[in-house]
Amino acid sequence: MRSISSFSRGRTRERGFVLAAALIIAILYFALMELLLMDSARAMHEAQRYRSRVIADALAENGAELAAAQLITNPGGDVKANNSQGEMSGSLKRVGNSFLLTGDGSATGVPTATAHVELHGTTEGTNVTIVFATHDP
Repeated sequence: MRSISSFSRGRTRERGFVLAAALIIAILYFALMELLLMDSARAMHEAQRYRSRVIADALAENGAELAAAQLITNPGGDVKANNSQGEMSGSLKRVGNSFLLTGDGSATGVPTATAHVELHGTTEGTNVTIVFATHDP
């Protein structure tokens, strides 16, 4: 009879060990899932910020292009426009044959972003030359 009771106690210890191991594995699994969710949320926020910066830069360039439309015919001026992505503005300043085009863009959305573009150049008749450009986020 003693051998049967000791055998039963040994099986109980094994069951307890298996149960503890299963609980530890479950806790580690759920901790890993939580880490993956946190990492995916961080990556999504980074992607949203990048998208806003790209849109703001494109809007700033569009604002400079709107101002450039008056490059040959007008001595200078300001333009403003907006669309579903955000607002853009541009200005043209001329001194002799030199000009300065500036464009500003502001992206709307959850993470907002702004950008600024400057184009320095010269004109000779209807020939337009861009000397250099700067982009600021």
